[in-house]
Amino acid sequence: MEHWIQDSIFYHIYPLGFCGAPEYNTGEAPVPRLDKLAGWIGHLKELGVNALYLGPVCQSTKHGYDTIDYYNIDSRLGDNQSFRALCDKLHENGIRVILDGVFNHVGRDFWAFRDVREKGASSPYCGWFQNLNFGGGSPMGDPFWYESWGGHYELVKLNLRHPDVVSHLLGAVETWMNEFHIDGLRLDAADCVDFDFFRTLKSFVRQRNPQFWLMGEIIHGDYARWANQDMLDSVTNYECWKGLWSSHNDKNYFEIAHSLNRQFGPGGIYRGLALYNFADNHDVNRLASTLANPKHLLNCYTLLYTMPGLPSLYYGSEWALEGVRSKQSDTALRPCLELSEMLDRDQSLCGYLARLAKIRMAFPALRYGVYENVVIKNEQLVFRRATQDQRVYVLLNLAEQEVSIEFPHQEPVLQDVLNSDAIYNNDGGRTWLQLPPCGAKILVGAPDKFSWR
Repeated sequence: MEHWIQDSIFYHIYPLGFCGAPEYNTGEAPVPRLDKLAGWIGHLKELGVNALYLGPVCQSTKHGYDTIDYYNIDSRLGDNQSFRALCDKLHENGIRVILDGVFNHVGRDFWAFRDVREKGASSPYCGWFQNLNFGGGSPMGDPFWYESWGGHYELVKLNLRHPDVVSHLLGAVETWMNEFHIDGLRLDAADCVDFDFFRTLKSFVRQRNPQFWLMGEIIHGDYARWANQDMLDSVTNYECWKGLWSSHNDKNYFEIAHSLNRQFGPGGIYRGLALYNFADNHDVNRLASTLANPKHLLNCYTLLYTMPGLPSLYYGSEWALEGVRSKQSDTALRPCLELSEMLDRDQSLCGYLARLAKIRMAFPALRYGVYENVVIKNEQLVFRRATQDQRVYVLLNLAEQEVSIEFPHQEPVLQDVLNSDAIYNNDGGRTWLQLPPCGAKILVGAPDKFSWR
């Protein structure tokens, strides 16, 4: 069965930052700050975006990952009614909605944990939290101890083997599906979540919507442990996130070529998986702040939109926004943005990304095709994406001077759809051409597609 995810181009927003919400939730009456996103829909469509991943939107104490209430929208963003209207508008414009499922832990103000803090061992919710016991105190001054996430005791780990916890979380997901008509979930801290919960979650959502999509946040490890028939559909591809920028900084295309071949090439360990690819997000430095040479931005995004998997753009990065996290805070990565102000900036990268999106959607080989390296050099890379009916060649040059490159192919002619639609003829099974400084070409070898524009 075909799945909409293969044809998706993602945009990722961290809502509390995007809206300029107050740092702490003080219990104010709902303020529909997230409604401003409706004004961005035209911009998203111009970028070719058709799927929106929204970071945490549920009622929380501070940053969204410290949930208070799974069943209600954070009052700093609005309320369920305003969010439902926003989701409806996104869907009307052909943009699917994916929410953050923060199910590994909750905040200390979560209603069930508050009951434990108030009633101690007599609370009926003691069993809701992982290894909560009264054999000692917590670092937060409680007369009991509990597991946290990563040693951050403001984040209380849930006991995902407790049937009432599972029922409560699945009830929230069902509410989001019924009320907001969401299309999928990104599962936070997926490496910490009980596998049986993921199996139960997948069965639950697929019974209600066979096209519902589940993606997990995984940084290290074998992605197939989580992304498989029984559990999740996809995970974050942190291996290639690192390779995207460091292969350019180190002038070493062998790094990203090795990762892509290992994952998706002949015999690749993740062939058949649509991994979630990104150049930056709410947890890592902006690409524009990471690259040693800003001229490499275009090649990084060319790779992102043509490699196997799902391309995702983090809000603001289409304007080469910079941002570096500190040891204490991610605030610099999660700014409040006003579209009117951003449109006063240089729009050339936006235009380039829109062109990449159009090319990706025009040629099925870039969405469904197998991957194979053709030429690998320190500063040049050629790879092929191919279906039975179509071959696309992606050529990249990170050197600051024009270079000549030769590569083999079977097609009688190739057309450069990224640039000026130049035609290159086959010369004895090979083609010689010039690659521009810090530039790329996308060559398509299907004559019936030459009128693709």
